[in-house]
Amino acid sequence: MATIARELTTKNRVIPSYEGSENIDPHTVSSFGEEWSSFHGFSEKDILALGEQYFDIVHPGLLDESSQLADIGCGSGRFIKYLRLKYPAVSVTGIDPSSAILAADNLVGKDDKVTLIQAAADNIPFPDGHFDLVYSLGVLHHIPDTAKALKDCVKKVKKDGHFLVYLYYNLDNKPYYFKIIFFLSNLIRRVVSRMPAGLKKAFCAFLAIVLYMPFVLLCRFLRVIGVPKRIRQNIPLQVYENQSFYIIRNDSLDRFGTPLEQRFSRKQIQAMMEEAGLAHIVFSEKTPYWHAIGQKM
Repeated sequence: MATIARELTTKNRVIPSYEGSENIDPHTVSSFGEEWSSFHGFSEKDILALGEQYFDIVHPGLLDESSQLADIGCGSGRFIKYLRLKYPAVSVTGIDPSSAILAADNLVGKDDKVTLIQAAADNIPFPDGHFDLVYSLGVLHHIPDTAKALKDCVKKVKKDGHFLVYLYYNLDNKPYYFKIIFFLSNLIRRVVSRMPAGLKKAFCAFLAIVLYMPFVLLCRFLRVIGVPKRIRQNIPLQVYENQSFYIIRNDSLDRFGTPLEQRFSRKQIQAMMEEAGLAHIVFSEKTPYWHAIGQKM
């Protein structure tokens, strides 16, 4: 079992901090600490809308008053807040190696059913098979060895429990021009992610206006005039057409400001989940791609 290095005392709780990880990129962890310190004021409407995107494949019957959940890489605590709003009986443990754990503490507030811990995915201070549902959304692709991190998460799931994951896709279900746009945007990310924190935040806000909003506004216009979603989905960034500008600014910083990013095909994610001991794997056919849930056998 990991040992506590120190404790962070806030107005809401005491947060134990565990040091040590062999599968982490310190620069990326620091970047996320900066990001979530800047973006933690999500409205309840945004939180509920965001949560529905990722938990669409989690059957409500999986969660009851005895359910123990873990959020690996909880960041600002948005999904913890979503679950506490949607399923008031469940208990959630939020785990994150960065200073974002303090942003999560602030967003979640005082809540006896929420525990927060500062730790990495390969240093989770709970015995194997402890949780009914473990989820990691938009996190493991920022870890050097994603497959190992996924296995470390699944270890903490009870037999017959479930693991929900979201990993960036490599555009395997999109037209070729999406890949060209991604290649160009990734060149921008490599430059922006090296900027000082303040400049990076400002530049990503600029990118949210000049890169995101033209596509978003086009999709919103097409929706108003009755163009079907199946057609609008062929437009880059269509997924943001219903999102607030606050979410768009946050995602711009998340995508362009992160030093380490990996992308996977649906087949690669399926293989990693099976290798970790999951079966009955279900992928959502909705954005964001790809998020999937599996049962630990």
